[in-house]
Amino acid sequence: MSDPTSAITTTDPGAAGSSPGASGAPGAPGALGAPGAGSGSGSDAAGKSSTLVGDAWRELRRRPLFIVASLLVMLLIVVAIAPQLFAGWFGNGDPRVCDLSRSIEGPASGHPFGFDKQGCDVYANVVYGARASISVGVLVTALTLALALVLGSLAGFFGRVVDAVVSRFADVFFGFPFLLGALVVLTAFEARSIWTVALVLALFRWPSMTRVMRSSVIQVRDMDYVRASVGLGGSRLWLLRRHVLPNAITPIMVMVTLDIGTVIVVESTLTFLGVGLQAPAISWGLQLSNASTDFAAAPHLLIFPSLFLSLTVLSFIVLGDLIRDALDPRLR
Repeated sequence: MSDPTSAITTTDPGAAGSSPGASGAPGAPGALGAPGAGSGSGSDAAGKSSTLVGDAWRELRRRPLFIVASLLVMLLIVVAIAPQLFAGWFGNGDPRVCDLSRSIEGPASGHPFGFDKQGCDVYANVVYGARASISVGVLVTALTLALALVLGSLAGFFGRVVDAVVSRFADVFFGFPFLLGALVVLTAFEARSIWTVALVLALFRWPSMTRVMRSSVIQVRDMDYVRASVGLGGSRLWLLRRHVLPNAITPIMVMVTLDIGTVIVVESTLTFLGVGLQAPAISWGLQLSNASTDFAAAPHLLIFPSLFLSLTVLSFIVLGDLIRDALDPRLR
């Protein structure tokens, strides 16, 4: 797999001469290089960008693995949003309706995943478990993305004091491994909801994405069309918003897809260890934790949640890998 920062593209460099107060100045002496050089390099970069994105999309559409992974991700998201639409396909469809007389009973007619120790339908619990697990993955990634876009962009574009402050602050959290840091902090909370787990995981996840965003912004900041816009009088915030950020965000968007799968695994691991989500929440990690002591007598309690968890994580990671490879110009 290639470095996410290698997939940086430029979407509209030709607009470098369109900064406020710079109309009619494409060949102005203030631009870096020869007159008109800024607009020419911008047009070439814009054409390359559109070609790269278009070629990547055409390549992805021809890959069956991309189609399968995309469909699985979309299906899993729909299941997480509306589990009631799928839980009723078998059994009573309610994960909280239990019958102790059927405790740890294996798969049977109308109940293909069997029953857990409380006599609850495992299929309904697995379907409803998608909501909590995927919600944590999406929430953590969204919070991390927001911090990375703001802090990474400011650090990479302005540099100096801003870069030093953001980098040193990120280094503090880099000193804690992602899983270990979250485990230590979560033990301080007696009640752990989806939001609690998501906020703690985001606290230790944002530095890695922020560092990628910072590196991407630094590369785009030094391109000719950005320098030309500076010479033509564009304000720094306008340049950051108009030229740098749109062209530096590609590796981050690829990283987002990969991060969702990673966070789902971490949440399930923490919950399995007893420091993640708590009942009455329904998640795959809780189901794995409850089933771990009865694997020999009732293997179905562990097998089915594990299959759904593995399928979900694999779908997100494969999708992210395929998108990253398609956008990497070094693989063309």
